[in-house]
Amino acid sequence: MKSKKLTVLVVGVLILFTMMSFAETKKLKQIGRYTLVRIKGEVPTTEVMKILVEKYAGDIKYGFDLAGYGDVFLPFLDQIKTATFEEAELPIGQKFMWMLFRSRGKVKLVQDLEWAGKEPLPVFVFKVKKNFKHYHFIIPKPCGNVALIKVEEIIPDAVCDIKVSPAKANINDPISVDMSGSQHAKSMEVEVFDGQGNRVASKTLTPDSPKWQTKFDKPGEYVFKGKAMNVDNKPSANPCEAKTYINAPPTCKLNTSCSPCLNYVGRPMTIDAEGSSDPDGQVAKADFRIADAEGNAVDSFSDTSAPFSWEYIFAKPGIYTITLVVTDDFGAMSEPCTLELEVTQKRLFGIADIAPTLAKGSHGNYLLGRLGILYFLVPDQFSLVVEGGGAFSINNSEEWKSFFLANFSLNYHIDNFFIGAGAGYASKVKEQRDGDVFLLANIGVDIFNNWSTRGSLFFETHFPLGEGRSYSDHHKLLLGFRLLF
Repeated sequence: MKSKKLTVLVVGVLILFTMMSFAETKKLKQIGRYTLVRIKGEVPTTEVMKILVEKYAGDIKYGFDLAGYGDVFLPFLDQIKTATFEEAELPIGQKFMWMLFRSRGKVKLVQDLEWAGKEPLPVFVFKVKKNFKHYHFIIPKPCGNVALIKVEEIIPDAVCDIKVSPAKANINDPISVDMSGSQHAKSMEVEVFDGQGNRVASKTLTPDSPKWQTKFDKPGEYVFKGKAMNVDNKPSANPCEAKTYINAPPTCKLNTSCSPCLNYVGRPMTIDAEGSSDPDGQVAKADFRIADAEGNAVDSFSDTSAPFSWEYIFAKPGIYTITLVVTDDFGAMSEPCTLELEVTQKRLFGIADIAPTLAKGSHGNYLLGRLGILYFLVPDQFSLVVEGGGAFSINNSEEWKSFFLANFSLNYHIDNFFIGAGAGYASKVKEQRDGDVFLLANIGVDIFNNWSTRGSLFFETHFPLGEGRSYSDHHKLLLGFRLLF
């Protein structure tokens, strides 16, 4: 039992001694005995060394794999062709991470090595770059061994890139900022300044989220200044700036040719946008809208050419609201301009009648002319007519006399037709007859109506009042033309 314990103890001590031996830095006191590549001559040139490295590429790759740096071999082989070899002398005590050499024809690797020669070691020095690391290699001049001295992690400076679109936009349009083109960046920052240099917005972005969208509620030029930070939070040094311009909307001005528009139903009036302007462009379109007193749409019109006007005829009287919105050449729209407009209809007209007339009682022939006024008690529905004039006898007989008459009537209008009734007085048509009071009835049709003037054909008959005056013996018939003005 005691012998077994002693054996275990001895084995443990040997293992510990072996591990300590491997953990110690190995001392390299001479070079050139176990060469990786065979060199003819004492000190080869850099060109010869590059040729030899390429010639023994397979052995070198095997050594890189042994060292655990297989991924560095291809950059090593590619870059050594154009690398600049520097000549140097490594001081005594210089340490190596590892060195490749050849022993008994086989490629070997030794790690954690220290130069312990009597003099500094003459070497060729060169760097291999892969990703963000620099691998510092040496090849001792007396031999063709390849050794790695150190690996240096290089943190590249960030390069900022910023793109802003669109270059011109309207108020509250989305503005896109894209910093995805920045390189070696841990984060990116963008600040926005207005035309006066005031900072109005800022945003922090990342490579995973490099885009941002914003908008502006005021016109003018905006400058986006960006910077990118690398993993050491060092800001980029390259210029990184973009601009956008926010278009100013136009300003509208609404005008009408009448206000209030008295007696303008049926008459053309002009609505225009003259005086509307745009501070950084020009007005391209004017949109007009008319609504009634309840807000119901009555009509609308768009004009795309100066002077941006609309000739309009109101068909009914009332209080109307006119709205104007103008659009500039970049599509920006103005705030609405509104105008409340009273439009009245002509209700009082002068009236002139001319009518061939028959007066019953051995029928007398006359040409009647009357003047008077017509007043619409209810526009286009009920009217009151008061008029007077004379009937001129065109009889061959002196028995029939010219006479004077005056009358009034109330008329009901339906579209272009009217019908009415009233009363009047006519002086005597014969010496042996007295003047008479009569009732009248009429019917007519408008043959033209431009709201300020009208022309009608009408038929009228008079019914005499009084004892002994029958319609059959004392009526009058008129067929004529009436002009309202």
